[in-house]
Amino acid sequence: MRTVLITGANKGIGLETAKQLLQKGLFVYLGSRDIEKGRKVVKELTDQGFEHAKAIEIDVTEPGTIHAAREQIEREQGRLDILVNNAGISGTIPQNARGTGVNEFKSVMEVNLYGVVRVTQAFLDLLLKSEEPRIVNVSTSVGSLSLQSNPGWPAYDYAKYAVYASSKSAMNMYTVHLAYELRNTNLKINAVCPGYTKTDFTGHVGGEVEMAGNRIVKYALLDQNGPTGCFFSEETNPETGEIPW
Repeated sequence: MRTVLITGANKGIGLETAKQLLQKGLFVYLGSRDIEKGRKVVKELTDQGFEHAKAIEIDVTEPGTIHAAREQIEREQGRLDILVNNAGISGTIPQNARGTGVNEFKSVMEVNLYGVVRVTQAFLDLLLKSEEPRIVNVSTSVGSLSLQSNPGWPAYDYAKYAVYASSKSAMNMYTVHLAYELRNTNLKINAVCPGYTKTDFTGHVGGEVEMAGNRIVKYALLDQNGPTGCFFSEETNPETGEIPW
C-alpha cells in the first residue's frame, strides 16, 4: 500500500485531496498543526467509511514537529511514496510591492517557501526508498512570472497578492532546482495550481473543492512516463495543463 503525507490536510483542498487518495486505496497521513483538529477529522473520515487515514502533527515552521513526523512515518511505514506540500498562507490581504513591509514577506515566506524546503529535505530520504516517489508542491498561477507580466492575462490588473505571489514564485524555483538535482532518479516533482477554489483561503468563493483535489491527485499519481519539473494549472490551460514559469 502506497503512503502519502499531506501537509495542512485537516481542511480545504488538503482534506479533499486526502479523501480522494483514500478512495484510491492509499494510506494517508493528514498533517495538521493542531493534532486534535487532525484527529477529529480522521474520526469523521472513519465514520464515513474511509480507512487507512491517520492524523500526524506537523507544523512546517517548527523543525521539531517535522522531524518527529518523519521518525514516526519511518517507524510505521519504512518509506514515503508521495509528499504533497499543501500547507500555505496568503498573509494579510491586500498586499502591494510599494508598501507592504518586510515582516509580512518574512511571515509568508516562512510557511510557503521555507516550510516546503524544511519538509521536503526532511522526508527526501524516505521518498527515495519508494519505487515511484512523487512530490506535489501546491502552487498558484499568480506565481507565474510570465503570466503576471502579461497585460493580456485576465489577472494582470488583479495585483493584490505581491507577497503571496512572490512566495509561490520562489517555491516554484525551488521545484525547478530539485527536479534537476533528482533528474536521474525515479522521483517526479511538479508545481500544481489547484485553481481558485471555495475554501477559507478565498472566503469560499471560486470553484468546487473536488475539482481542486482532483488536479492535485492527478500529479501525485503520475506513472513513470509522467512529467517532472513542470508547472501545471488546468484552470489556466485546460488543454495541456502546463503553464509558463
